Amino acid sequence: MLNSINLLLGKRNYLLGLLLLFFIAIICVAFNIEDSDSYNNSRREVLLRRIGHEILLQSGDSTSRVLPVKKIAENEYQIRFENEFTFLPDSLMSTTQRFLDNSPLSSNYIVNVLNCDNSSVIYGYAISKNEKDDIVTCKGRRQPKSCYIINIKFKPTGIVTAKNGYLLGSLTFLAFVGFIFLRNVKPQKSLPDGQNANMFVLGSLLFDAKNKKLVADEKTIDLTGTETRVLLIFASSPNETIERSRLQKEIWEDEGVIVGRSLDMFISKLRKKLEFDPNINIVVIRGKGYKLEVSTT
Repeated sequence: MLNSINLLLGKRNYLLGLLLLFFIAIICVAFNIEDSDSYNNSRREVLLRRIGHEILLQSGDSTSRVLPVKKIAENEYQIRFENEFTFLPDSLMSTTQRFLDNSPLSSNYIVNVLNCDNSSVIYGYAISKNEKDDIVTCKGRRQPKSCYIINIKFKPTGIVTAKNGYLLGSLTFLAFVGFIFLRNVKPQKSLPDGQNANMFVLGSLLFDAKNKKLVADEKTIDLTGTETRVLLIFASSPNETIERSRLQKEIWEDEGVIVGRSLDMFISKLRKKLEFDPNINIVVIRGKGYKLEVSTT
């Protein structure tokens, strides 16, 4: 009985430890993904500043500044300039492709050139990994000198999807571990009314496991330590067959010695001490073990 309880507690502690380690692993991976996200965003901003620099050079401006790149939404950025400039759509598209197409994080994107005054779209195009999906219009027409903002929106790279997939996979794994654990652990049976872990009502007898005694009509019958342990196993599962091997293991294994005839001797002694109530008896189940029969009539 005690070994079974210790085994159950050990399994619970093992499961809690496993869950704790797994949640720590999830947190560590989440932080690593966040760090990767930050690095990728910084790399994109550097590429976008290079694009802005090239556009100014193509316009004949080598002195004015490219203003700090502004992130206006997830995967969407704006390149702003200090002075007005002019651009050729062909050159703009060639420049963005040169810097972005070879980047694994930026192979699908939409470029819109906005007017600074009213944010209207002056020119735009879409580039995709699959060239058949490219959308390009009005090439070859130089745009007049003005104040422009270049807005670039990237297609999500799958980082968010990877996060969600990882968390979903983690929850699935935890559910699987919990299922295996619960399937292999038998639920503890609730004790009848009036009983606790140390007190058992067996017919007209009261079994006090803590104090190692039986009480019958105000008469006390003392039990030895081994008799108490044997009866405790029976009292925890009345009217159920208890295998002989289980009794021997739980009673004597910790002492390092198992003597087959010892069990029969203690069973015989317990039968005599239970004779005060004829409705209680320990019977032999041939080929299996013993059963504590408690009749309610």
